Amino acid sequence: MILLERTSSSHPDFIKLVALLDAYLAQVDGDDHHFYNQFNGITTLQHCLVIYDDNVAVGCGAIKKFESTSFEIKRMYVHHTARGKGYAIQLVNALEEWAQELGATHTVLETGKRMQDAVQLYNKLGYTSIANYGQYKGVANSLCFMKQLKS
Repeated sequence: MILLERTSSSHPDFIKLVALLDAYLAQVDGDDHHFYNQFNGITTLQHCLVIYDDNVAVGCGAIKKFESTSFEIKRMYVHHTARGKGYAIQLVNALEEWAQELGATHTVLETGKRMQDAVQLYNKLGYTSIANYGQYKGVANSLCFMKQLKS
């Protein structure tokens, strides 16, 4: 049975999954990891999701207020043994729904150029490429996206 649990960044399963995400990103990002890691703290994240399959935490994601009418999707991860089963789609859809409940009209996110599976996922879910924002301006490895949420 699949369960999506809304929680905060203090949830033990969220913390475990983020640790796996950080280890994965350290490999993928290589020398760029230190730069990205400084923006990926979780202590202030209040809107986090953990997805469970038969009571096993298999993925996570979060939203963080970005601008007055938008949220940024952060800390998206699905355990490598659970990929290809649609969990990431469920997570993104649930995060978008939560953002809408909180008054957002759109979501934004950043991912790395090396993360081709993530880029394909976001394109499939209706995200469009935008200019790099904030700390990602001028960062060659970063790709930023935005999605207008349905009203």
